[in-house]
Amino acid sequence: MPSFTYLDDLSVGQRLEIGRWTIDPADCVPFAERWEPQPHHLDEAAGAASPFGRMTVGSLYLFAICTRLFFEFEPKFAVLAMLGKNALTLPSPAYPGDTLVYETEVTQHRPSRSKPDRGVVTLCDTLTAEDGRVVLQQDVDLLLQRQR
Repeated sequence: MPSFTYLDDLSVGQRLEIGRWTIDPADCVPFAERWEPQPHHLDEAAGAASPFGRMTVGSLYLFAICTRLFFEFEPKFAVLAMLGKNALTLPSPAYPGDTLVYETEVTQHRPSRSKPDRGVVTLCDTLTAEDGRVVLQQDVDLLLQRQR
């Protein structure tokens, strides 16, 4: 029987490392070609001519990394629904070859008053390059099951 992370397993202030991902140009460039075809995401020369000074990784690719790592996390979160993303920022660029660390902190936790089998948790997600650059930060509201 699979093990899950339920609302009851989380508390405000709790921090979790969700996972790590190394950005492979062989993956991020074709992704950008299809979903986010800005020149500085596709080509080193265009990246060098951009304000970033080198090729960068698209924001959609960063969202995909977060999503993939979140669903690979064990024990899996007992998610019923994502209710929203707020305060999304991309303070620094991510580059091909970066290894990113995805961490989250529980900032709000509230059991439902009307439906005792569930509740809402707010997570502050941070995706950080190994050199300390924060490349993505977001608050995510999730409807989670409670342990029965």
